[in-house]
Amino acid sequence: MSSYWLLVLMFCGGMAVAVQPSINARLAQKVGPFESSFISFAVGTLALLAVVMLTGRGGIKAIGTASWWELTGGLLGAFFVTLTIIVVPRIGTVAVMAGVIAGQLATGVLLDHFGLFGLRQVPMEPKRLLGIVLLAAGAALVLRK
Repeated sequence: MSSYWLLVLMFCGGMAVAVQPSINARLAQKVGPFESSFISFAVGTLALLAVVMLTGRGGIKAIGTASWWELTGGLLGAFFVTLTIIVVPRIGTVAVMAGVIAGQLATGVLLDHFGLFGLRQVPMEPKRLLGIVLLAAGAALVLRK
């Protein structure tokens, strides 16, 4: 698949990430925030189970070879989803997404700089740091009061 289509897919993923907290927050009004997060993950788990059953080519049995920290992605996802469910109704979707994007890019700069998790090392540069500062400022500007 070309880089262009991968970028288009990630754009769609970004749209999904922006819509998901509002949907989950709406559900939380009916069932509660933790329950909404649980339902979100349960539905996602069922959808992924269907995908694995239909197209999976990996080996779930190899989970025993994974390090403990390689299994924390779901925990981090649950933290993120639950946090957005609680925060979106209080400060709005735009402010939440701005904060999320600023946090993602700041963390990405650190991950790249130190080459963490076996990723390629990309040195931190003043331009990248300025970008993070500007994103944080933008997040502060869109905060709904």
